[in-house]
Amino acid sequence: MRITFNASGHRRAAASAGLCIAALLLLAFSPGHPPATTNAAPTADGVTFRSTDDHTAGSQIAKYEAGTATVRYAAMASPARSTVRGMDVSGHQGVVNWAGAYRSGARFTFIKATEGTTFRNPYFTQQYTGAANAGLLRSAYHFALPNRSGGAVQAGFFVANGGGGAADGATLPPVVDMEYNPYGAACYGLSKAAMVQWVKDFADTVHARTGRWPTIYTSTKWWSLCTGDRADFSGTDALWVARYAPAVGQLPYAWTRYTFWQYASTGPLTGAQNVFNGTYAALQAMAGSASAA
Repeated sequence: MRITFNASGHRRAAASAGLCIAALLLLAFSPGHPPATTNAAPTADGVTFRSTDDHTAGSQIAKYEAGTATVRYAAMASPARSTVRGMDVSGHQGVVNWAGAYRSGARFTFIKATEGTTFRNPYFTQQYTGAANAGLLRSAYHFALPNRSGGAVQAGFFVANGGGGAADGATLPPVVDMEYNPYGAACYGLSKAAMVQWVKDFADTVHARTGRWPTIYTSTKWWSLCTGDRADFSGTDALWVARYAPAVGQLPYAWTRYTFWQYASTGPLTGAQNVFNGTYAALQAMAGSASAA
């Protein structure tokens, strides 16, 4: 992968019990750390799911980029009808009516598979298989938590849990979702150089294990803030840009075109609303290609 850089008063027992409870609460709710609640028992491979680790693509962009959170679908109705429409879903949508989505015009979908190394979408199999059975091209995405573990580690977890789809003509390249930290500092406490390296390690690992370069989901503001526009991924990784506005606007460095655009958080299709920047034939070709860009 080629990356280029540019310049730039109770009894003692009661008191003791009270202290223990207080200590447990402090540990569970310390800033920057989610409560250690789970939505499933530990699995055979030792993974314990945190119910808090379930964020959708764009959930933090809507939160942090004030004024762009949601656009009424009517504002985008005409452009959306003239392009290839799609949707993105997660465990929050549960069992999806894929046949109904297809009838409503959806031709592709992104489905959340994993987050960090502590969450798998419990509906992933139904969603991923159901989408294909209904005739939609599908892809899996990973919500990155770069402060939890390295890019290669999270890429391995993702590939092993839904992100290893082959270029079979029905599966689009996998996706890494890079957006604001749900738990603290926007850039996860990483320097710009460290964030670039994290993304590179994730992308290189996905490529090494699947033969496909992942698409990068992000917003222009987050990318500039957290990478400092220090590296060019445009030669290998396609861009899925998030901007909830009538126009896509400036793209993240150094992409000159977007491949997918998430333009509204709600609409007639289940989940968030997306369009593909090209023809359906081009989208089909992408589903059969090793390269995302």
